[in-house]
Amino acid sequence: MEANKNKLFHKFLLLWTGEFISAIGSGLTSFGLGIYVFQVTGKASATALVTLLAFLPSLLLSTVAGVLADRYDRRLLMILGDSLSITGLAFILICIMQGGAEVWHICIGVTISSVFSSLIEPAYKATVTDLLSEEQYTKASGLVQITGSAKYLISPVAAGFLLTMSDIRLLLIIDICTVFVTIASTFAVRSGIQAKSYERKKSFLGEFKDGWNAISRKRGVLVLTVVGTLITFSLGFIQTLILPMLLTITDSSTVGYCETIVATGMLLSSLLIGILSIKKNYVKTLSLSLALGGVFMALVGVSENLVFICIAGFLFFAMLPFSNASLDYLIRTNIDNSVQGRAWSLIGLISQMGYIGAYAIAGVLADYVFTPLLLEGGALAGSVGKVIGTGAGRGMGLLIIVSGLLLPVISIALYHMKSIRSLEKVTTKMMEIGI
Repeated sequence: MEANKNKLFHKFLLLWTGEFISAIGSGLTSFGLGIYVFQVTGKASATALVTLLAFLPSLLLSTVAGVLADRYDRRLLMILGDSLSITGLAFILICIMQGGAEVWHICIGVTISSVFSSLIEPAYKATVTDLLSEEQYTKASGLVQITGSAKYLISPVAAGFLLTMSDIRLLLIIDICTVFVTIASTFAVRSGIQAKSYERKKSFLGEFKDGWNAISRKRGVLVLTVVGTLITFSLGFIQTLILPMLLTITDSSTVGYCETIVATGMLLSSLLIGILSIKKNYVKTLSLSLALGGVFMALVGVSENLVFICIAGFLFFAMLPFSNASLDYLIRTNIDNSVQGRAWSLIGLISQMGYIGAYAIAGVLADYVFTPLLLEGGALAGSVGKVIGTGAGRGMGLLIIVSGLLLPVISIALYHMKSIRSLEKVTTKMMEIGI
């Protein structure tokens, strides 16, 4: 029995290694395309459009992909997702090699890739459950989180270095090659696991309805889900604008180092939470971390000094795991375990719609509203411009400041909502009676 557990864990490690390498490759492409589009167009709106189309299909198809992962061979879905996602990358690469890709070429490529990539994550997470025993989940969860952070910690530095020797074509080729590694590792894992047959008790619409009922049954859970949408809306601005803002100050290699430094804040605070854990005052922790995160996010846009930006960005990212962990716990402990899968897929869809809204308007606002205000002679050049400076990147900085200050407002409102505070009372009561 123990030997079989170890064998299955080794299979998980093989699968995880493939996904880790693939995540680095995806990060290379994401970073490289952001720089390529901004350098070609000089527009934050073009960069935001590519970001939107790389994210939107996967988000909209996530609930469908989750149902598919519960009905069909999960390893086969991963192989299909990885294999077909290459077509989008190959399309972009061919366009660039034929003389340069237009923005619309890149939009088509990332959309194709995103559509097929949507099959991978639900199937991968479910495969972890297939392979491991309950006592191995925590160890696996830590490794999975490392995979998620790889594209922010490793990829930007690697991409920045590679771009000093070559161009975006090299990054795309590396990304395509990493997908083949993932496919090979998935095939190796699949060969030793029998595909499970899952009973289809309800239609997709019926399962969707169950997820919605689980969320709406408690007002506090529904409110937290909506609050999550507002939070992602605010975060979407810095995600979209930080790269083009930094490119107005420095080169792509330095931008890579800066992104890695600030992302380290998330890694360190995640490790701290993993060691010490949060045991009480979840609403207070959520509110405080959101408020401080918003202040640090606003500080990212205040200055053009790279050291200051990196420090503020590091502190901003360090606050996110505290918010995420508290929000996750409050929701998870107030939803019945039998519907958690369906509920979380729907919560993810609703809460991340904030990103879609931010990606859709951040670039347009930066290019056509905020940037003109802070150019020489602009309406705010003589007032706000004296504090944060004037020039091409200062409008994006001001928009980051404004969106950052939205988070403390949200945190204050959240802390005083009875429906949300009641979620913690239920959790506390369950702990007291030993549930």
